Parts: sequence; C-alpha cells; structure tokens
Amino acid sequence: MAQRDYYEVLGVDRSVDATGLKSAYRKLAMQHHPDRNGGSEEAMEKFKEISEAYSVLSDDQKRAAYDRFGHAGVGGGGGFGQGAAFNDINDIFSQVFGDAFGDVFGAQGRRGGGGGPRRGSDLRYDLEITLEQAYRGDEVEVAFPVTAACDTCDGSGARPGTKPTTCTTCGGAGRVRTANGFFQVERTCPRCGGQGQMIADPCETCHGHGQVRKQRKLALKVPAGVDDGSRIRLSGEGDAGVRGGPRGDLYVFISVKPHELFERDNLDLLVTVPVPMTTAALGGVIEAPCLVSSACDGQCKAEVQVPEGAQTGRTVRIKGKGMPHLNGRQRGDLVVELFVETPTNLSARQKELMRELAETCGEAQSPRNSSFAGKAKRFWAEIMGGDDASRETAA
Repeated sequence: MAQRDYYEVLGVDRSVDATGLKSAYRKLAMQHHPDRNGGSEEAMEKFKEISEAYSVLSDDQKRAAYDRFGHAGVGGGGGFGQGAAFNDINDIFSQVFGDAFGDVFGAQGRRGGGGGPRRGSDLRYDLEITLEQAYRGDEVEVAFPVTAACDTCDGSGARPGTKPTTCTTCGGAGRVRTANGFFQVERTCPRCGGQGQMIADPCETCHGHGQVRKQRKLALKVPAGVDDGSRIRLSGEGDAGVRGGPRGDLYVFISVKPHELFERDNLDLLVTVPVPMTTAALGGVIEAPCLVSSACDGQCKAEVQVPEGAQTGRTVRIKGKGMPHLNGRQRGDLVVELFVETPTNLSARQKELMRELAETCGEAQSPRNSSFAGKAKRFWAEIMGGDDASRETAA
C-alpha cells in the first residue's frame, strides 16, 4: 500500500516552517489520540501516521532527504522501524506538548503521575450588591457548596483504623501501558480508576471517596469602588485537592443592582434632578442627593447652584462626590442633570400672571425658540417654492 505524502498527512505546505509544522501536529495529535477516541483502532492508525510524518519533517536532515527522494530517502519507514528514536508515542508528546500534555488529556496524562496529589477545582460565586455597598465597601457573608476532605477518615476514603492499599495492577501509578506493534500506549488503570490505590474497607461517611460536599460560609470584604463585572479571587477557598493536593480557588463575580436615582459612568455618578421653572429662570440653589461616605461628612445632600436661564439637560458637576477609585484615593464627580419642570394645576391668578409674563417676554427671552422659528420659516418657504415650481413645469 502506497504511503501518503507527509505534508498532506499534516495538512501543511512544503514551505511550512518549524512553528507551523509543530502547530499542525499538535492539533492533529490531540484530535486523534487513542485516549480521546476510546481506544479506536482507526484513531490509532491515524495517530501513527501523523506521528511518523512529524518525526521526519521536524528533523532537518530527514526532511531534506524526504524532499529530495521521497519515502525512499528515509528508509520508507519514517524513522519508526526497529531501533527508531521514537519507539514510544509519549516521547513525541513530551517534545511537542511538554508539561501541558497532562493538562490536555487529564491530570494523569503524564507518566508516573497518575496516583499523585491533584489540585482541587476552582469555584465560581455570583454576588449581587447595591450601589451603596460598592460606593463605601462592605463585608458580606457568602455561603456556597464546596468539596471538602472527609472528617471521619481524614480524606483517606478508608474506614478509620484501616488504610488504602497500593493497586497491584498499576503499582500505584494510576496508569498502565499496553503494547500495540511498535508503540506503547498509556491508559488509565481499569482496576483503580487512576487512583493508584484500592480501598477494601471504605469509610461509611464518604463511601470511599475521601471527600464530602458541605456548605461553606465566608466573610467577604468587598472593596470600595468595585464595579459591575469585577472579579475577586480568594486563593485556597475552592474544592479540596485529591490525595493531599492543594485546594482550588474561589472566584467571586460582582454584579451591582440598578439604582433608582443614580447611574454610574466609570468613576462619575449621574443623577437627574427636577428644577422649578422659576428657579431655572431666575437662578438659585437646589439640593441633589449623593451617596454617603466619610468624604462628604456623612451628608447625603449636595447643594447645586442653578445658573440663571438654565435649560433642561444642563449639567452641573460637583467635584469629588462620585465613586472612589478601586486602587487609589481618587474620586469621581457627581454629575447633576437639570430637568426644568413646567408648573401644573395653576390657579386662576397664577394663570393670569403667566399670561402677563408671556405678553412681556420677547425673542430675547427665548433665544432658542427664536432660532428654531427662523429655521422653520426657511424650511416651509423651500417646500412651498418647490411645489410651485413643480406645478409650473407640469403646466
């Protein structure tokens, strides 16, 4: 049976460099590794083929010989015959994947490490807080389920007074090797399930697992200035490790509830405050709400100077009344947007006074209305003129 071109096997061009070659091999090797395909014979053959291709093309001398003479230039076997340098598939993986090989195919993928300690899983906790808590910082209690070492057996999984025994099949490694032609393939030990130990008399509390699920409570310090989407990492507060391995971490993801008055824009706080029409016209002082902290002496109000003739949408910035910076002393501002209110439910006398005011007010008192009226007149003139021109053309 004719052998396929090695470049075709790896799906690369003949001009591919070492980095591209390695990347192509990594992708195909992970895809067709027998352990990821339930020991499939088809996957094994494919895996052999791509490993053979990579062993030749990754060697400069072999690649040069292959480019010149084809398969005959490398002895037809790609260096995988008797006495070949890569008679163990794991040697290729250790060169290409390094320590990451164990992470890709499971924590027990590295030779000899199947029965050792393993780090516990990381956990996620979603915490919703108020804007006030984010503003001043707070300490909150969080409760979450976590995997912990069994107190009854101290995490051994064996009934108190007994001990686990070393698995006789894998010798405690958690992995066994099987020969397949020229290759040796490592698999999880079928007897101990990769644990490397056997428990003849399991603990009644954890049923031999060495771990139990329990509710854990923690006092979490929420720093002042924390924003929506922030993440807090608590080292060693995740699931317990296996066989004495370190605990995982707890990641707390913060979400801030919408506030009925304020909106946050980075470090600034935005609030819309209604202003009486008379105050907007004459100018004056109004009060705006603000969040309470030591920076404002415990006062939850701020004075806002409304300029004479203020319009809806006008903003007034009050320095230092916004959110605190998460990692510093800087503070944002309180941005007050004015909303001028038209009075309602007027009495007869008030209406009379409003009419007198309307009669005495000219264009100088309503500059925006005057500008708009001029633009509107020009617009209508153009429309009417266009219609007349169209009618004349039609006639």
